[in-house]
Amino acid sequence: MILKKKKESFLDRFIERVDSIDANSLQAYILHLSREKGFFETIFNAVEEGILVVDRSLHIRYHNRAAAELLGLPDDIERVRLSQFLQNVDWFSILKQDADEWTRMSRQEIEIMYPEHRCLQFYLVPHAEDGSFATVILRDVTESRQRTMREFETETSNYVSMLAGEVAHEIGNPLNSLYLNLQLLNRMFDEDEEQPDIREAGEMLRACRNEVERLDNIINQFLHAIRPGGNTMVDLDIKAVIIETLKFMQAEIEARNISVKCNWPEILPKIYGDSAQLKQAFFNVLRNAVQAMPQGGEIIVNGFYNDDYVILEFIDSGSGISADKLKRMFDPFKSFKKGGTGLGMMIIERVLRIHGAEMRLDTREGEGTAIIIKFPRPGRRIRVLNAPEAEEWN
Repeated sequence: MILKKKKESFLDRFIERVDSIDANSLQAYILHLSREKGFFETIFNAVEEGILVVDRSLHIRYHNRAAAELLGLPDDIERVRLSQFLQNVDWFSILKQDADEWTRMSRQEIEIMYPEHRCLQFYLVPHAEDGSFATVILRDVTESRQRTMREFETETSNYVSMLAGEVAHEIGNPLNSLYLNLQLLNRMFDEDEEQPDIREAGEMLRACRNEVERLDNIINQFLHAIRPGGNTMVDLDIKAVIIETLKFMQAEIEARNISVKCNWPEILPKIYGDSAQLKQAFFNVLRNAVQAMPQGGEIIVNGFYNDDYVILEFIDSGSGISADKLKRMFDPFKSFKKGGTGLGMMIIERVLRIHGAEMRLDTREGEGTAIIIKFPRPGRRIRVLNAPEAEEWN
């Protein structure tokens, strides 16, 4: 049996060379490293993002000034773990025994209450050379989210203005038809010499009714666009919502030669939610997965639960997401797809926030992406059922 040699870290290689270095050279090396450390300290303390280096046990090995301010870190961090300050991160899933999970880049948006109420974007990127360490990057997006809502309102206002013009144009045709038919009916019944043709009059009335229904439909669509209704929150079978979404996308999924498998227990606890909004969120999640596999592939949807959450996993075998794109893909009005609006991920997050759900995105470039969504359970079940074998959704 051939044993794979463990990859040495920079520190291992450095220690091996220390014994062969004379005292004068060693002193020069130490002075050089000290100057470099001071240089990098200055750079890292100047950036606005919080930067931390953690080990597999989540002990903080390094942090910059921004990280200390964002999280309220104490002066003595020897006995503290990052999980004490970022409690909304599912550390168990990230750090579970499967080493592959640790080496995937993770991104999610979290809310913290201490030392101030903030909304943070959290990124965890394992080190390429030494897998026992990872860099955590924190971006304060509190003001950005508020600005995004203002921009979104502006975009909505522009969209409404454009839509109003389209509606005015669309209303013109049925109104003209309605006016002409009513004029003909009026003439028909005003002429005393001849008996009105009842059949012809009936056809005109049907035409008028159709045009009124058409007008009603146009106006209702316009009102729904500019004034969406409130949330209709009811007990939902989340499996049924996913199945309906997949059936709606069936033609696109089959055209891309993509297979879909769903793994979940026979009975999955219901959640409290709005079916229409969740369909829109799941559509965006699945559409992103489909577009990441232009040459075909597989989507796996896992569903399971514990005492507190109903958990969904959407896993694709696509191209994954680079670290650079991962940082920007949640910014509104920015898209890496031709013709994209850049609002898809924002819509997903908005819908999930309304439902009190949490989302995490795990990816490795070239090897696919997983989106994990946790819905809070309105109640608890005593018995936990084991998941059956994978079943085809269609």
